Amino acid sequence: MVSSYKDLLVWQRSMELVESIYKVTAKLPASEQFGLVAQMRRSVVSIPSNIAEGYGRQATGEYRHHLSFSRGSLLELETQLLLCRRLQHVQKDEADSVLKEIGEISKMIGSLISKLS
Repeated sequence: MVSSYKDLLVWQRSMELVESIYKVTAKLPASEQFGLVAQMRRSVVSIPSNIAEGYGRQATGEYRHHLSFSRGSLLELETQLLLCRRLQHVQKDEADSVLKEIGEISKMIGSLISKLS
């Protein structure tokens, strides 16, 4: 039984992703502080935030709309992480682990959107 957005596994996993990205971005070069670091942190925080906001709207259409925003932020984050890997700011194995999590969360959001349709 889901009585709060905090009960949603997709929200919980998204919160864990936030923690992972904050750890990854803490290792990026200082020259990226106002570039990739700031952008990646905004993107990742937007994921669980939009899940929560959509849930709180208590309207199916609004919920789907916010889940769509959340998925967009997730794919934005994926692109930024791939860029970090290409620029060799992040080790391949660390990036691959986070990219796997991004893929799983993307599937979860897609499944939730489908269930609401």
